[in-house]
Amino acid sequence: MEIVNKIKLQIPAGKATPAPPVGTVLGPAGINLQEFCTKYNDATRDKMGDILPVEINVYEDRSFDFVIKTPPAAFLLKKACKINKGSVNGKNDIVGTISEASLREIAETKLPDLNCYTVEDAMKIVEGTALNMGIKVEK
Repeated sequence: MEIVNKIKLQIPAGKATPAPPVGTVLGPAGINLQEFCTKYNDATRDKMGDILPVEINVYEDRSFDFVIKTPPAAFLLKKACKINKGSVNGKNDIVGTISEASLREIAETKLPDLNCYTVEDAMKIVEGTALNMGIKVEK
């Protein structure tokens, strides 16, 4: 069966509803919104509170499947530092700190979705995101 559309969204875990933004993006694709929301909510119920990227493949007969990715690094960093948002001025304005152990934990979570093979390389990628958000890594 041929894929006719690929859609990427970021939806709070367990809280997908046919209302916007989900409905406005998936409605024109012709898939059953209620069916998608039910399947997504069931698959993400254990990660409540997290925002999860999802890639949806829509097939020519309007059936679909989806792959749930790991939460964005920025979301995990904000959660670990207990801050609402990153710095406006990047690394010039420190808004939080994170321990190297917490950084490793986030890197291990993100590893399957990152373009690297070792946790150390993943840590460098996540550390770069942290610095750009104004989060200092304690070594």
